[in-house]
Amino acid sequence: MLTLNKNHQILIGIVLTALLILTRGHHFATINHLPSASWAVFFLAGVYLRPIWVFPALLAVAAGLDFAAVTWGGVDGFCTSPAYGFLLPAYGSLWLGGRWFAKHYQFAFKSIATLAASVVASSFICHLFSSGGFYFFSGRYADPALAEFLPRIAKYYPSYLGTLAFYVAIAAIIHIVVKALHAQHKRTA
Repeated sequence: MLTLNKNHQILIGIVLTALLILTRGHHFATINHLPSASWAVFFLAGVYLRPIWVFPALLAVAAGLDFAAVTWGGVDGFCTSPAYGFLLPAYGSLWLGGRWFAKHYQFAFKSIATLAASVVASSFICHLFSSGGFYFFSGRYADPALAEFLPRIAKYYPSYLGTLAFYVAIAAIIHIVVKALHAQHKRTA
């Protein structure tokens, strides 16, 4: 099981919140913008941060950013609809996927497969809630149908998964480096 001390959790919480703030609303990478790290933030919060209140706090930050972007930032409100509430179970599935991984974590090569499985499974459920909720309940599509939604999964899910995998891979590399440096420090001390 993956457990960190309180100071490390606070530091990681600050980094994840900053990443959410800096990337929320950017859906593709350019020279000026990284892709949205929202999915990764919720997954990694589940992995590293133990207090349950972190999940609603991150939801509040994300909703506040969206509200500010639409209200004062000049962002089109197309995505804000009655389906916005589906982000709660969507992000919840990522957070729970991260918590599941943390329970099964071992600092061993086999953890890569466990990490990949938890990322794919939780992100697929997240995609079903977020995209499916928007497609079926936003009121933006005249006659939503399952036959039309299924091809949308194949079209959009891979890019969301790719972005999530990008951020989780960076976090995994940082985790491995920090763990190795810590082990080296313990050997030389």
